[in-house]
Amino acid sequence: MGITTITAGRILKGQLKGNNGEEEITNMESMDNVALSKTYGIDSQTTDSAATATAYLTGVKTRVGMIGLSGQAKIRECSPELENYKVKSILKWAKEAGKSVGIVTTTRITHATPAGTYAHTSYRNFETFDGKIFNLTSQLNGCKDIAAQLIDDNSYIDVIFGGGRRKFLRKEDRDYHEWNKTGERVDNRNLINDWHEKMERMNKTHKFVWNISDFKNLKPNQYDHVLGILAWDHMKYEIDRVAQEYIDEPSISEMTEKAIELLSTNPNGFFLLVEGKYLFIRGRIDLAHHDSNAKRALEEFVALDEAIGLANKIVDPEDTLVVVTADHSHEFNIGGYSKRGNPILGLVRSVEYGELSSDGYTFTSLSYGNGPGGLKEIRKRNLTEKETFGIDYHQESAVFMEYETHGGEDVAIFAKGPMSHLFDGTVEQSFIAYAMAYASCIGPFDRNFYPLCEFERGT
Repeated sequence: MGITTITAGRILKGQLKGNNGEEEITNMESMDNVALSKTYGIDSQTTDSAATATAYLTGVKTRVGMIGLSGQAKIRECSPELENYKVKSILKWAKEAGKSVGIVTTTRITHATPAGTYAHTSYRNFETFDGKIFNLTSQLNGCKDIAAQLIDDNSYIDVIFGGGRRKFLRKEDRDYHEWNKTGERVDNRNLINDWHEKMERMNKTHKFVWNISDFKNLKPNQYDHVLGILAWDHMKYEIDRVAQEYIDEPSISEMTEKAIELLSTNPNGFFLLVEGKYLFIRGRIDLAHHDSNAKRALEEFVALDEAIGLANKIVDPEDTLVVVTADHSHEFNIGGYSKRGNPILGLVRSVEYGELSSDGYTFTSLSYGNGPGGLKEIRKRNLTEKETFGIDYHQESAVFMEYETHGGEDVAIFAKGPMSHLFDGTVEQSFIAYAMAYASCIGPFDRNFYPLCEFERGT
């Protein structure tokens, strides 16, 4: 979610209301403080979601592809030495301080960003014991797949909402909802059953949720732990979700509201990661950009911004820090001298300058530097707005790639609430975790490690 996505998303949000769009003010832009985050990794100029999640959730920059480990580890390494390289996330710091903690994502809950709150892995694709990417050799050499880490090592997480049942079920297990699909695990473990058994042993009230009906029926103080895996794979894009005759998944706004409702009963406060009294928000816009599908990406942006607006309304602004940021940008561009109010998903319509390419053909305001919309051969026809407004249209790219890459420029941080003034100027991405920790006197700023924190904070 780079600056271009914010600008284009703002315009689309305004145009969906029947306005020109450029003048729209999004919920994230209405927050009190803004800064820029430098997203590079220790081995990468343009990095990935695993390394960036580690940076902003643990305060430690790392290598591409690794989660919850310092750069002393090596990619795909499996050895007992990894234990020495583990770094804690702010979600763990918050739990150690007595807060409730939760995760909301529209991706698989084993995907890089949500995994950054709980996992320690030398390879982000070690999501499940599939016998291929992660196998018995990986396990014997000292690694554990991400799904197993969530169930075995992180049972303290109070609320989890997201997708990805395929990573928790055995190959012989049919999915709860999509009966023609099965799990991926070949280690004879059904991790959802294992979670139930562990909760029973711990004498914890608990609920596994896989459908929207059970999700809507969740109430505060009803269960100690809620595990909501609401899709076989990633959850649906918002534009596809609402197009269904029967809507079978909650929206990111509904999941955010429900998570806050369940977590906010703790008088010590809470930490909640929303991907897309302590809230950190980013969104699932990434996957649509990788497909060079601006329509889905921008509709996801609008849905995320609505979730931010809802969160800002229901949390206490006096004791809740809300932070909105991105892990990285994308190769996404706006250009072409379009006139005011020109449909952001449409063709360039100019007041003064030309509306055609140098070879005489129409083109769109939005494009990508690289991606699946790359021209394998020069287009020798006009585009139409019927095409460019299509839900599956891939914006054109300068370089053809099956999968669009990330962008390496800085990304925005928006913040509101106590100590939000810490987010100012241009900062390292790893600063985000420390600023949030200092705002709540947890982790490295816990009273046991930094007794002056509460005095300096005036609490």
